[in-house]
Amino acid sequence: MRPNLAIDFPDVAAAAGRLAGVAHRTPVRTSRTADERCGARLFFKCENFQRMGAFKFRGAYNALARFDPEQRRRGVIAFSSGNHAQAVALSARLLGMPSVIVMPGDAPAAKLAATRGYQQGQAGSEVVLYDRWREDREAIGRRLAEERGMTLIPPYDHADVMAGQGTLALELIEEVGALDDLVVCVGGGGLISGCAVAAVARSPGVRIWGVEPEAGNDTQQSLARGEIVHIDTPQTIADGAQTQHSGRLTFPVIQALVHAVVTVSDAQLVDCMRFFAERMKMVVEPTGCLAAAAVLAGVLDLRGRRVGIVLSGGNVDLPRFSQLLAA
Repeated sequence: MRPNLAIDFPDVAAAAGRLAGVAHRTPVRTSRTADERCGARLFFKCENFQRMGAFKFRGAYNALARFDPEQRRRGVIAFSSGNHAQAVALSARLLGMPSVIVMPGDAPAAKLAATRGYQQGQAGSEVVLYDRWREDREAIGRRLAEERGMTLIPPYDHADVMAGQGTLALELIEEVGALDDLVVCVGGGGLISGCAVAAVARSPGVRIWGVEPEAGNDTQQSLARGEIVHIDTPQTIADGAQTQHSGRLTFPVIQALVHAVVTVSDAQLVDCMRFFAERMKMVVEPTGCLAAAAVLAGVLDLRGRRVGIVLSGGNVDLPRFSQLLAA
């Protein structure tokens, strides 16, 4: 591992210990049809079956479990388009602390409802809505944290969050063995940075690939320029990847350990959602399909290789899911 990165493998291993018996050890699924289409051996790590329906539970719980008693008393604040929101709300409930979640007003209804459901009965907990097109969620989160004395846990740019997400790759390699490639969706970089640290430690020589939506390729641009690039909020059905920039902690890990970042279109995401629904009988949200779409659509040619693919979540409104697949 290169020096001066925010996390190293022992951080991921410690996170795995905190998550043992709390997070689900999610299944790894395979598909002969997908293997034949791609000419590779594919292993899908199904975080759509994680608690609250996405990988975000891993990082949120790991971060909150490290709070001291005073932090727990005052509670946690987070900003998120939905999955980190649910993860923090559920983790706070499990650990007995209040949570305030800053969410966009146009977040999927199912994600808003689930977040509020996890907060039910938790004194001092609430959802604060904002306009994602006109307001800065990070500024709102910082202001509320200062006003209320709560601890801010961002969705990706936090060492404990990154380490928690990395447990996903650790589990995958423990179950299926060494990989030639690991393909991971990219929003702010918390998932891919944590997974990269775990994967290179447990499967030396593995290539790490990131996948972003075409409309939101800030990380791809950042790697090309050698510095973090800030973009406008992207217009994409992958709402979990509508981030505007990589994190200060995540980007150096991506620079050091990720082979390349590629992009896929919204149409390719819909095709991938349809494949999982029809052939593998799974609901995977658009963001959760980013990595798989790059492989199934041939954006990445990985013929003859053993490939781990992260399905990052399954939280999508069913009417929206049906509408996308019917188009």
